[in-house]
Parts: sequence; C-alpha cells; structure tokens
Amino acid sequence: MQYRFRLAILFLGLSANHLLACVGEADPLEGDGGTAEQEVVTRNAFTKTALVESAFATDTLATEALTGNPLTSDALASSSDVMSALRDPLAREFLTYVAGCALPEGQSVQVSLDGETYTFAGSIGLALEWGRAHGKCNAHCQGWVSACMLARINHLGESVPISMRGKHKALDSDQAEREAFPNREAAYFGDLFAPEQRRFACKSPGSTLIGRVCGGTGVDTQGCIVDVLGDCDDICGAPTSDGSFPNCVGGGHTTPTTVTVFRE
Repeated sequence: MQYRFRLAILFLGLSANHLLACVGEADPLEGDGGTAEQEVVTRNAFTKTALVESAFATDTLATEALTGNPLTSDALASSSDVMSALRDPLAREFLTYVAGCALPEGQSVQVSLDGETYTFAGSIGLALEWGRAHGKCNAHCQGWVSACMLARINHLGESVPISMRGKHKALDSDQAEREAFPNREAAYFGDLFAPEQRRFACKSPGSTLIGRVCGGTGVDTQGCIVDVLGDCDDICGAPTSDGSFPNCVGGGHTTPTTVTVFRE
C-alpha cells in the first residue's frame, strides 16, 4: 500500500503567518456518507503560551465573534473584535491552529493588518461547516477543533510527528499509518473557546509519552497545561478499532469529540 503522509509544517512569525501543507484529499464531515481513506500524520508546535495567553483565550468578545461567524476572510475582516485580537502574535498562532484543525487542505483565510497579510491555511478538516458562507462553530465544532488543538501542543514548542485518530471521517487512518505510528500517547478533549477553557487529557495506560505536552518525564503530570484525569481505560469508552478512545469523561460531561494521539 502506498504510504501517504499528511504533513502540516508551521512557520510562525511576526511579519507573516503561513501554514504550508502537503495533504491528502479533503474528507467529508463526520456522519456524512462515503468512505474516507487517508492518514492524519502531522507535525506540531502549538505553544502553551499561545494556548492560554492569546487574545482569543482572554477576550470573550473576540472569541464569541470568531466562533459565531463564518471562518472566512470576509467574516474575519468585518469583525473589529477579531481584527483587534489578531494584532497579538499569540492570537495569530492560536488562529493558525484553529484554521489548520477546522478547515480542509486547499482552503484558507487571509487578513490584512497594519500593512501585513496573514494567511491561515486549512489542513485537517474537522469543521468544514465553519468555513462555509453563513457558517458558525457550534458546541460540537468547538469540541472537535479544541481536541485537535490540544493534541498539537508541544511543551517545548518543538515539532514532533504525531498520528491523530478519532470518530470523525477526517481522522480515518489506514493500516500503513497504524503500523508506522503504533505507540498510543493519550486522548485529548475539552473546549478552548469557553469563557474558562476546559483542557483535558487521559494517558494511554502504561505510557509516558504525554511528556510531549506536559513536559517532564510523563510520569508525574502535576502542573501540566492540560488536566490529566488518569488512564483512558478508566474515564473513556472502550477503544475503537483504530485504537482511539471515544466518549471520555471530564468536567462532569461525557465528550464524544475526543482525539487520540499515536507516536512513532
């Protein structure tokens, strides 16, 4: 079988913000008909500083304007709250990962700000409806995009290849990917768009690979940027056929929008 990699290599800077991708074909929405055959193997360096300190994490009006309107160039440009937030470099990093998780390959949004043009390109395609005219990001959309973003955090801001899997067509994997990335790290879920962010994870039993996100050895997760609730076997449903954990419980809620990360 031909082994097709999905790569999203991030170049974050103050003068431009481009997400360059070499990706497989776009996928249907969760629950749509059809068959998706692809791999979601991506490199990630989402920093915890951008996660919790960007304008989109601290400015409720900007976040509501972002999720309550289409993820399109025109909609972003028409929102004074969003445009004001994007003057913050950390907010531009945050939006890079929002767009990368939500939109499919080949779709992007652009904004012009203070003489610079910033491009935020799609990659995974977990919330296609958000990028359509009159679209918005409802609770289900926010769950998938948040889980994807949490899965792409790196404690040191370094790029590490991961395989993301879950109960969404955009996260389908084939045998080649599962063989190349056999080591299950953790499952991630929450809501990064809530007034108070909900950031949860559970460890794959016996694995210490969550140190990629938390720092340290991965044994003691105290002080991690995400709330590590324990082993996934204890807080999630039984693993699906691809090894991913669905229906994890955190914050008093069962969350079906869960992304499980596998490593080489």
